[in-house]
Amino acid sequence: MYLAAWAAFSFAAWSSLYMSLSWFNSARSSEWNCRVVTAFHGILSFAVASWSAFVTGPFPLRQDAVGGKNNFLHEVAMIICFGYFLFDFIWCLSMQTEGPLMLLHHLTCIVGLSVSLSWGVSGTESVATIVGSEITNPFLQARWFLKQTGGYDGRLGRCVDVAFVLLFVVVRIGIGAALFYVSVWSSPNVTLFFKLGGTSLYAISLVFLGQILQFAYRKLSGIKRPGSGSKAASAANGTRNGAHNGATKRKAA
Repeated sequence: MYLAAWAAFSFAAWSSLYMSLSWFNSARSSEWNCRVVTAFHGILSFAVASWSAFVTGPFPLRQDAVGGKNNFLHEVAMIICFGYFLFDFIWCLSMQTEGPLMLLHHLTCIVGLSVSLSWGVSGTESVATIVGSEITNPFLQARWFLKQTGGYDGRLGRCVDVAFVLLFVVVRIGIGAALFYVSVWSSPNVTLFFKLGGTSLYAISLVFLGQILQFAYRKLSGIKRPGSGSKAASAANGTRNGAHNGATKRKAA
């Protein structure tokens, strides 16, 4: 019961932060303020999840570690993310800015986190997924803010793009594959629900990878999307959430 209360508090906290920014920073757009919330969430959740995965443990790439009981830091990291994803899911629906794939991603995360919290298991692999998802978040947000402030077309913008693509491919897809197969599907401790949930999220990530690689190809070859003006459109600029990227209206270049 106390976890449900904390989850509700997390949702209220993220919503209150957004409303406060919208009030005090009314000169900026709703997306600007929402991206500030997203950036803060990415940094906070990545820090807590990384500390849980690599300092206090258990280490997520061990078969005997995944599928076990949640510890305190697992719960903290998942509560932070649950509240944020619920807030962002409602924001996306109200603004009508995201397609079915992104909404499916958010809904999968919300269901998976809520089940892990209520069942009290699989926090190890859930927290590891948060680490891989949010490590790219600062670069994605930096890219968008650079575009809005006119600082994207330069060395800094190129560095941000390269860092984002490399981290997505190496961490989300590469290390994520190890977590997905070695620690999840091959472990007898992980229930079928979380095996299927992990499969769904990894499949969504592969779709996003295809969009990111298309963006990288256009960027390197100098190809521009029709209607993109003087700038190459970016499929990597798909969402405010770390490693979950797809080309959407509110994130179009």
